[in-house]
Parts: sequence; structure tokens; C-alpha cells
Amino acid sequence: MTTTPLRSAFRNLFGAADDLRVAAAPGRVNLIGEHTDYNDGWVLPMAIDRHVWVAFARRSDLTIRAHSVTFDDTCEIALDNLRFHRGSEWSSYVAGIAWALTQSGHSVSGADLMIDGNVPLGSGLSSSAALEMATALALCDASDIPWSAADMALLGQKVENEFVGVSCGIMDQFASASAEPSCALLLDCRSLEMEAVPFPDGTGIVVMDTGSRRKLTSSAYNERRSSCRTAVTILRDADPTIEALRDVDRLLLDSVRPHMDDVTYRRASHVIDEMQRPRAMASALRMGNLELAGELMNESHASLRDLYEVSSFELDLMTELARRHPACFGARLTGAGFGGCAVALIATSGAESFIEEVEYSYRARVGLESELFVSEPTRGAHLLGSETPVGNHPPATQE
Repeated sequence: MTTTPLRSAFRNLFGAADDLRVAAAPGRVNLIGEHTDYNDGWVLPMAIDRHVWVAFARRSDLTIRAHSVTFDDTCEIALDNLRFHRGSEWSSYVAGIAWALTQSGHSVSGADLMIDGNVPLGSGLSSSAALEMATALALCDASDIPWSAADMALLGQKVENEFVGVSCGIMDQFASASAEPSCALLLDCRSLEMEAVPFPDGTGIVVMDTGSRRKLTSSAYNERRSSCRTAVTILRDADPTIEALRDVDRLLLDSVRPHMDDVTYRRASHVIDEMQRPRAMASALRMGNLELAGELMNESHASLRDLYEVSSFELDLMTELARRHPACFGARLTGAGFGGCAVALIATSGAESFIEEVEYSYRARVGLESELFVSEPTRGAHLLGSETPVGNHPPATQE
């Protein structure tokens, strides 16, 4: 990826800077383990080769000036007057990262930021987490703050939970910050232990954007999370040691079913079954058992559709069409659901015909401008064109 246009846009708006650099952070797909992250479970995400880029340079004052190319909008943030507020505009994520860094005791330098990206918005590919991690990397480097992918992922989650007002788990930020090339990332969302899981040769992931923007609202997402908390409260009457649905098996859940309403039971059923799938799929990928990996993806989608009720007509159709193609091992929605993207595990030898046939059939049925693309697993947040460690650079020159 060339960042020449982004650097030019920076200089046109903010002026030349000797220390101009570019931070990049990827979007992600989750291969399996949906809605398990905020239940202390396991997930298996993969960073995709779609990114948010932040061209940045340090300022000599306590002001952050940021411009979004996508929204053609500029904001100014006073670091000595950061106030907590909720909001989901692009600038809220930038301000939120600065707020979270200062809340954690870091001294944040002023900076100019020019932001662009090619992670589709509202598609379930974690454009917000990519923005958070790219901004965090830029501000850390500009402020000489040591970069810790795990710590910054936790700060990004804090921004979502407390600044923006979405009760998300840790998966999106952790994948965007910590992913490794050519690997999926098996993440334990309780301990934050992670393991790189290489993809077998000849296999790939197709990201399938349905063209239907996510209908997810904060209230819908938070309602699902609230149902999980309700289930845990009921289950603690049977076993006080339970901290999250991670600690519950099917036998225990069924024993308390008479005390749960039907919606809470179905939500908990999905999470408890889904808890087992990330480690099972990671094992299948290590063994090259792609049929099993695909079956697990199909089971996951059915559970998200029928029990957690976060699928949509478009997601169901796209995954059904994908499974019909001989190159496909399995397909499921990815992300929180309610629209957006699905993913398919395929044999790369059939990628071209898979994309052509699935996209043609889907568009013929729904008439939406869908996009399908093969994505290589890519690395997490990093500085482009530099091997210099984060936080080590010459002083900024303001012009």
C-alpha cells in the first residue's frame, strides 16, 4: 500500500513536518467464537488486509488536530480539557483514545493526524477498532509512550465501553493490535493468552460483504450482553463460583432452565456451545482437517441465526450460496451480526469461480452491491516504512 496521497493530504492541510510518519491497523474477521469474548471465552479472529492509516506528526502544544478523509471532517481536541462524553462519531474514537491514555497515567503530546482507510464501514469488520489502534499507535509514537499491544487493546475496549457506550469485548482491539501474518489468533479473552494458528497451504478466507449495512444498535448489542449477565445471575444460585458463561456446561444450564425465560436460555445456549468451537477449529486447522473446520463454521452460523438471533436474510442467503460452491468448506456471519459481512473457508484454487458465482447469484436475488474478496491474514498495528521502535524518533518540527 502506498501512503503518498495520505502524506500529501497531511502536508496540504497541516504543513510540512520532518517527523511525518504513518501508523496502520487492520480490520478483522472472526472465524469463529461469536459473542463469546464478553463472556470470558475463546475467539479465533484473523486480521485482514484492509486498514485504517494515520499520518501523524508531533505538535509543540497540547492540541490534537485530526482530519478524516472519509468524512471530509476536521476536529480539534484540547488535551488539557479532555472531558468524558459519549458519541459514536469518528472523532469520538480519536478523543476517546487520548482520554484513555491520560486516564492510564500517560502524558500525551499534541499531534496532527490525517486519517484514511479502506475497512468498509458498518460491515462488521471492526473499522472502529482499527481506528482506535491506529490512533493509539500514532499517539504513543508521538508521545514517546512504549507500545504494548495488549495494553492498548484494553484501552481501546475502555474507549468503546466508557466513552462511546458500546459494551464490547476485547476481541476486536486485540486482533487489530496483535495479529500475526499468515495466522489466525486463538485468544483466551479471560487470561489474554494467545496462540498463532497457521493456515494450511491452499486454503483461504473470502470476506463476503452483503452490502446490507449492519442494523446493530448499541441497545441491540447491549441487550444480548444483558441476557448473558442475567443467565449468570441465575446460574450462580446453583454454583456461586461461576463468574461468566465460560464456567458453565450444558448440563448445568439445563438444570436451571425452569428458572430462565426462553430468550435468556437460548442466548446462553448459543454462548455455551460456541465456547467450544474456537479451540476445536484451531485444532482442525493445525491438522489440515478443513471439512471439520467448515462444519464448525456452519454450526456456528446456525446457532447465531436460531439461538442468538443476530443474523439477517442477507447473511443467511450469502452463506447458503457460499456453501453450494465446491470450493467452500464452510461459511458463517462474522462480527456482531444484524447485517454486514460473512466469511467462507475455501480452497484457494477455486477462489475466482467462487467469487464470481456467489456474487452473481447473490446480486440476482437481492440487488445489493455486494463485495467479495480473498484476504490474507495480516499483521497487527505497525508503523509503515520504519523499523524504528514506537516512541523513538527525533523531535517534531512545526512549520
